[in-house]
Amino acid sequence: MSVTERAFVPLGIAVLTVSDTRTATDDRSGDTLVARLTEAGHHLAARAIVPDDRDAIRDTVLGWSRDATVDVVITTGGTGFTGRDVTPDALEPIFDKRMDGFSAVFHRVSFETIGVSTIQSRATGGVVNATFVFVLPGSPGACRDAWDHILKAQLDYRHKPCNFVEIMPRLDEHLRRKGGSAA
Repeated sequence: MSVTERAFVPLGIAVLTVSDTRTATDDRSGDTLVARLTEAGHHLAARAIVPDDRDAIRDTVLGWSRDATVDVVITTGGTGFTGRDVTPDALEPIFDKRMDGFSAVFHRVSFETIGVSTIQSRATGGVVNATFVFVLPGSPGACRDAWDHILKAQLDYRHKPCNFVEIMPRLDEHLRRKGGSAA
């Protein structure tokens, strides 16, 4: 291997489906994400389905963010505008850092697929306890778009000019400087 080549670094990725109606047998969006992340060489660190409930969503993501085997959490569902769509509302308050660029790029990619209907999504991303968290709509198409056009490259250490994997060791440096802990 030359100095300029990089080896793939598999990540532990947790998938959370937020839905009052989905079960393990019909969770097509969760299945889409699991298939893509494992096909890319990553490990499924955890998977769950929780109802559209702020506490259940937040508690699951917080728990995973404290688990050393989970590097990334991807949620699917609950990003719309109806009364039960509360995933961004549950998670944005716990973001240590918000990732505005993820939302912007997701909407750009989504526009190519569904046009102006992309404005009906509140997809977002951020960092919680040094863990990347991506909040996706509940459709398999949105999950495919986000993975294929954004996450696959950014979660691959070989992607240049930069990627999320290379900055992961420094995500909690603000906590370490203050004598705190990301756990």
